[in-house]
Amino acid sequence: MNWTVLGLMVVVVAIFLTLSKAGQISARDAAAYLKQGALVIDVRSAGEFTSGHLAQAINIPLDEIETALPKRVKDKSQVLLLHCASGMRSGMAKSKLNGMGYPNAFNLGGYSRAENILNQQN
Repeated sequence: MNWTVLGLMVVVVAIFLTLSKAGQISARDAAAYLKQGALVIDVRSAGEFTSGHLAQAINIPLDEIETALPKRVKDKSQVLLLHCASGMRSGMAKSKLNGMGYPNAFNLGGYSRAENILNQQN
């Protein structure tokens, strides 16, 4: 493999990792919100949730977030920490909810990251 191709691959991976973390709430801020009663929402599908989920999380799948969340969360100022498998769907959910007037919706990221942050609270 030539060095130019290898260098390009390293740059692409670095950019991907940077972008995948962009828009995620910091672990410190998430922990502070959790102590104040933030609601943890798993936006994975019902099947994914059933196969294993964080004990503190409720399930509102991404494709139902716009209709189901307003029924379950009346206070639009409630802090919502969203997670999914990788952080992509929770990022989309955050954007949707911010657009719906939920200013305190945050992308917690992927399942492993969310689990680590929540476990530090126990």
